[in-house]
Amino acid sequence: MARQPILQPDASKDPKEHDSALRPRWLREVIGQKAVVQRLQIVLKACKKLKEPLSHMLFDGPPGLGKTTFATVLPNEMGTALQLTSGPALTKPADLLPFLTNLEEGSILFIDEIHRLPRTVEEFIYPAMEDFRVDIVLGEGMNARTISLKLKRFTLIGATTRSGMLSSPLRDRFKMHEHLEFYSPAELAEILMINAKKLNTPITEEAAQEIAIRSRGTPRIANSRLWWTRHFAASEGDGSIDLAIAKTALAMAEVDRAGLDKQDRRYLETLIGVFAGGPVGIEALSATMNLPVDTLSDEIEPYLLREQFTIRTPRGRIATSKAYSLLGKEEPAKELKDDDTTSQPSLF
Repeated sequence: MARQPILQPDASKDPKEHDSALRPRWLREVIGQKAVVQRLQIVLKACKKLKEPLSHMLFDGPPGLGKTTFATVLPNEMGTALQLTSGPALTKPADLLPFLTNLEEGSILFIDEIHRLPRTVEEFIYPAMEDFRVDIVLGEGMNARTISLKLKRFTLIGATTRSGMLSSPLRDRFKMHEHLEFYSPAELAEILMINAKKLNTPITEEAAQEIAIRSRGTPRIANSRLWWTRHFAASEGDGSIDLAIAKTALAMAEVDRAGLDKQDRRYLETLIGVFAGGPVGIEALSATMNLPVDTLSDEIEPYLLREQFTIRTPRGRIATSKAYSLLGKEEPAKELKDDDTTSQPSLF
């Protein structure tokens, strides 16, 4: 089949704007997260009728699923301003004060990684969320006095990858709490087709599906895979992406059809080859692979656990039959041990 001609990009547009242009601007453009989108549509419609700001919202879920996207889409829908910051950037209450005092009526303040707010900043924001005011202490000792500064009504949107680390008082002050789920390959393929069109890159449906399958159910990873495949196609072909180009590009990036990259497979090879499939503690794996424990627990293990390549037990990490099959290794016969989690606890 003849390849499609390369579409020429608009010379009037800055190429640096391509990446930011991939993010949806309106709620109707958001692919996936259908239940969340439906609830947000109801809230938006109600707030427009009642002529009041959106209620405070909390989005949680793994990285790359669209928490920031929702935070940037909602101001467009409401026709309001948006201010962005992050929990680690707010080390003291004074850091938050400029954001709060500059807020316009109905505008949105987005705090990414909100679970990393220091306790003093968290307590400072409570009256702002509930009563739209902040209490400022001037002076020290006997001369200290408190000034209550009234704020314009605003919406606080928080995003977190670890909602369990949020304190109950802060979590309870959000009227809406939405958890974002992983995307299906069909949803990711649709996102890739749309984004490839925005990037003026012809792509076949089969190629988009192939990239989607290897993207771990995460739009951010899918866009990264698309970025690499697009550059590979421009370097080694005519710029269009078909199934053969997609497979070759992803093979060079060492991403297999299960979505595992080089580090994932190295983890499984270490677990099976060095530690006989486990159980083994993460510290031992970290020392053997010469990688920090945080890298293993935060970047590598979540996907392997979700896809059931490994399981986590009180005795350590254990490779599953799926992991042995992926690496083409024979699984050893299982032995029943006294300390196995499936056995009855000993009384001695």
